[in-house]
Amino acid sequence: MSEEQAKWYVVHTYSGYENKVKANIEKLVENRNMQDQILEVAVPVQDAVETKNGVKKTVQRKVFPGYVLLNMFMNDETWYVVRNTRGVTSFVGPGSKPVPLTDDEVRMMGIIQNTEFIDLSVGDYVKIITGPFEALTGMINEVNQSKRSVIVSLSIFGRETPVELDFAQVVRLS
Repeated sequence: MSEEQAKWYVVHTYSGYENKVKANIEKLVENRNMQDQILEVAVPVQDAVETKNGVKKTVQRKVFPGYVLLNMFMNDETWYVVRNTRGVTSFVGPGSKPVPLTDDEVRMMGIIQNTEFIDLSVGDYVKIITGPFEALTGMINEVNQSKRSVIVSLSIFGRETPVELDFAQVVRLS
């Protein structure tokens, strides 16, 4: 089995049980020696600033409350293990048929795939293909592989303005 065949699936969980479900699935994968079939279990989080009693504090919030993401090979055994994990209510998909996320959905959700490396460099000229700056062109000032983003200098209202964009939003001009 090659890693190219593994797909990202989403399971629905009881609210507040996301981390417990993640831990349970990881334990089952280890106990059943299924590391080559269920490759990654993720509960995406983002930092948020909360103010309580006038004190600002950075907390981590779940990006998709009630959902856990799995990078796995779908077969009867993996379906059974995940579906019967305590806290999992269902796979996301019509009826009982799990539907994998598309490559675009995976990119837009910010799920980093280790095998993917974008060949963009400082000084490259790019065209923006989606978002509010669609159709504009600019030069890359900075590339951040871990955040999967680039800082592009755009001419906005006659001024050079740095804008951070996702890799999926730009294409290199030849």
